[in-house]
Amino acid sequence: MTQHPVPDVELDSSDEAVAAWLQANGKLKDADLERARRLASADSAALTTLLPKLGLVTEADMASAFAAVTGTRLLAAEDYPDFCEMPEGVSVRFLRDAPAVPLEVDDQRLLVAVTDPRSGFLRNSLAMASGRRVEVVVGLPGDIRRTLDHYLGDDEDTNQSGLGLSVDGEDGATEEDIEHLRDMASEAPVIRLVNLVLQRAVESRASDVHIEPFDNELKVRYRIDGVLHEVEAPPAQSAAAVISRVKIMARLNIAERRLPQDGRIKVRVAGRELDLRVSTTPTLHGESVVMRLLDKESVTLEFEALGFEGKALERLRSVLDLPHGIMLVTGPTGSGKSTTLYTALQRLNTPERKVITVEDPVEYELDGVNQIQVKPQIGLNFASALRSIVRQDPDIIMIGEMRDLETAQIAVQSALTGHLVLSTLHTNDAAGSVNRMLDMGVDDYLLASTVNGILAQRLVRRLCPHCAEPYTESAALLEQIGVPADAAVDLRRPVGCESCSHTGFRGRLAINELLVMSERLREAVVRHASSQEVDRIAREEGMVSMYEDGISKAVRGLTTTDEVLRVTRE
Repeated sequence: MTQHPVPDVELDSSDEAVAAWLQANGKLKDADLERARRLASADSAALTTLLPKLGLVTEADMASAFAAVTGTRLLAAEDYPDFCEMPEGVSVRFLRDAPAVPLEVDDQRLLVAVTDPRSGFLRNSLAMASGRRVEVVVGLPGDIRRTLDHYLGDDEDTNQSGLGLSVDGEDGATEEDIEHLRDMASEAPVIRLVNLVLQRAVESRASDVHIEPFDNELKVRYRIDGVLHEVEAPPAQSAAAVISRVKIMARLNIAERRLPQDGRIKVRVAGRELDLRVSTTPTLHGESVVMRLLDKESVTLEFEALGFEGKALERLRSVLDLPHGIMLVTGPTGSGKSTTLYTALQRLNTPERKVITVEDPVEYELDGVNQIQVKPQIGLNFASALRSIVRQDPDIIMIGEMRDLETAQIAVQSALTGHLVLSTLHTNDAAGSVNRMLDMGVDDYLLASTVNGILAQRLVRRLCPHCAEPYTESAALLEQIGVPADAAVDLRRPVGCESCSHTGFRGRLAINELLVMSERLREAVVRHASSQEVDRIAREEGMVSMYEDGISKAVRGLTTTDEVLRVTRE
């Protein structure tokens, strides 16, 4: 069969067209593009090749740009067939190097998924080798390689078998073992694996990445909107090298595998500067690694965006506007306490005020705020840091957590001497925080005279606005879950679409209850009233419980009743 050669698209103009599309769609910053242009010119490299390599755009962004600029169909991950016959005459190594994967083959036509649809060389080569007319669609490199592995099985390039290391984490590991591990962790395949794990975490909107070694597998899980999801992981043979690579990036001691370690990584992924908090801990089959992804660009420090609204927001602002006293935010780990405190600081941080924080760790840097990272190993804990900063003439003090009596006493004394103090506690509800501080040893009269308000909160998953569908519920059930008979009801349930990665949820919002200290409550604190009585008085004075706030958001279609029950059930 005679094949007509397909000319290559002129690279310079096409690269610029792709870059222009990325800019116009908010995927590429002007400064990043200029930097990539300079590097491309200096290295004689293609601009479109450099952009994803430098982490300025994601693979998904590049694929969308190629598809839009060339008018080629973009293939979704679920659109790849379970099996396709390899066309005779086409080398498997050529397909892996391209990369390209056959999707449909008949006597006249070969349909392939490619990463760059502009290359006439690739299409001509496939046409000559297969004797068929070649048509292309655009696919993500990771999807193409996974489909090839599924068709062909893992080969030595894919399974990274050369990375298998027998390092057991005991004292018997020699210096030679450690150097071998360091060498393996610095090789290109391992670096690519770790970078791919991080890139996919960012694309999935994950807040945490869990890398967990087991007997015959390495598991990778992403926490997305507060729920863990297992994803495709590197081969088990590469576990030691992958974990060592993360430890090297975090400047941890890779020779120490018997003790937990903590570190930080600053990395640029998909054009965004990320701060990763890294924690390692020894397990039966190796070290488990958890990375917390801190992305200030993705966090909106506004109370309305977090889910605060109406009368509760007005009451919260009135508490923050008081010149001195203590404002507490309470809830379990992962309930958004730090984000709420940062939002409060953002509102209070003005040129007329000096703001100092003591945190463990410092999650986000705030302009104009003096932030102190505690370092217990050198004696800089919450209490010792607080003793020094009260002499720094602050107006507002934020304490990451009240963990002991000494810290609580210094906070109380600071509030008594005219400072506004913000801090967190680990309790289940607002009323329980009073008894928690009394149990810690804080004097009741001091507690009653310094605490202005206590905010308890949880995070629920927000329904995806693109796919959530309305449904009706029986009046009996609505009454059972506490929906007023005259309330406007717009219940919705999750469905799943591309926008929310088929989970039905996208993002989270806070449900909360705010206890504002009053004379009745102060009197109850002094006489050591029970949490139930404190809660009853607060509700009589206008406090809406977390459950009621959650149900209110559910009947307006923002979340689901199941989500509210999930986080408020004790």
